[in-house]
Amino acid sequence: MTTSFDDLREAVLHLPKGDQVRLLTLVAMEVANAHPGIDFREGICGGSARIIRTRIPVWLLEAMRRGGRTDAELLAAYPTLTAEDLANAWNYARAHRDEMDREIVANGDDSCWRDCIRTKTFRCPPSSPSVSWDTMC
Repeated sequence: MTTSFDDLREAVLHLPKGDQVRLLTLVAMEVANAHPGIDFREGICGGSARIIRTRIPVWLLEAMRRGGRTDAELLAAYPTLTAEDLANAWNYARAHRDEMDREIVANGDDSCWRDCIRTKTFRCPPSSPSVSWDTMC
């Protein structure tokens, strides 16, 4: 069943005020957990948080930032990214620090990423085969 916005609006306006408040609270909590510009999709980057319309995981950007890379270096290395994309990634990483820590550890410690921009290849953990910049996810 498909309901239009106008139909839904009318239904909500006819609810008792207490139910309207409960519904508003529910919607506000859902929106508060939203992170614009960040997407999750099973089968893409292992389901990890990534920049929307890319295969660039947030944990990778965060690992490189922790390793000393600047926004300017990241933007130069990833020409399709914008400053807004990085701001979205930093907001997500800040709100999900434990997740970032786990994913960075699971994919290799921070030292693994020091040369990844320069060489545009990944080899993390160090014993793994080298993976191309374009196919890492």
